Amino acid sequence: MHQVELGRSGIKVQNYCLGTMTWGTQTSEEEAHAQIDLAMEAGLDFMDTAEMYPVNPVRLETAGLTETIIGNWIAKSGKRDKWIIATKHSGKRSELRDGKGIGPDTVREVLEGNLRRLQTDYVDLYQFHWPNRAHYHFRRNWHFDPREQPPASETLDNFEATLEVLGDLVKEGKIRAFGLSNETAWGTLRWLDAAEKTGGPRVAAIQNEYSLMCRHYDTDLAEVGYQEDVTLLAFSPLATGLLTGKYSGGAKPAGSRITYSDTLGGRVRPNAFAAADAYVKIARDHGIDPVHMALAWCVERPFPTIPIFGASTIDQLAHIVAGKDEKVTEELSAALSKAHRDHPMPY
Repeated sequence: MHQVELGRSGIKVQNYCLGTMTWGTQTSEEEAHAQIDLAMEAGLDFMDTAEMYPVNPVRLETAGLTETIIGNWIAKSGKRDKWIIATKHSGKRSELRDGKGIGPDTVREVLEGNLRRLQTDYVDLYQFHWPNRAHYHFRRNWHFDPREQPPASETLDNFEATLEVLGDLVKEGKIRAFGLSNETAWGTLRWLDAAEKTGGPRVAAIQNEYSLMCRHYDTDLAEVGYQEDVTLLAFSPLATGLLTGKYSGGAKPAGSRITYSDTLGGRVRPNAFAAADAYVKIARDHGIDPVHMALAWCVERPFPTIPIFGASTIDQLAHIVAGKDEKVTEELSAALSKAHRDHPMPY
């Protein structure tokens, strides 16, 4: 592993991030606390959560439970200072606030809830989970229509007003850095413009889906990330388990994510299984574990990237961290590039 700075925030973290979204559904509190301890022993210092977690499924009655589990670990261990913690404002998720979006009137209240559940005085990275406007993430790229968005002036006014509140929260010591999630190149640049105009916190990171099988980030957003020092926090770097090979041949292991979500969020398609099998074969042909290969590929991208990986069991986590220092050879990289051309946009 090596350290990566979150944007220009001055916050440096190890380049593997512990995901937590199954804690409270697929993963018990006891198991989650064991995962935090194991990850810390392996040298990790960065974890990501959200007010809407756990998932599979997202429900009003369980929203916030993952943060509560993390908060209980903090209270029990007294080791808040050992972790850089990222969490999120979930915006228009109807399960939480009847579709009310992100704005100057919601940020402080939502953050206070995050802090209360996490049992901490501050969040290191505070992220906006979803744009208020229409976007192309989670398979919406197949029918994205920007005409469904509000006028740009309305969006930009919201950005500026919201950043003024975020600026106050930074001054109060309640957040250290600001990030986005499921954003676009246009949105990221406009947030950067608004920060410069208002003096609010600059975008330090963007958490978008990114893996060998989902590479929307590779063009305009990659350029933004590189030129503007915005760190990509790549969620689903194992393509929700497809890149592990465990679903090959139609397998559905007991307790795996596909048993909770039979479409894996719209990823289950014939093309996806063919692509996953191709990548797993490449890993085996090159003598590297497919999980380790997929994560190593992420951290070696030509723009700042940190993969966020989740594990529903302690054994899965132990397997992941065992490969945290793997490298992608030139020959392996060439094979992966060829597979990408052979299997573009598998879902």
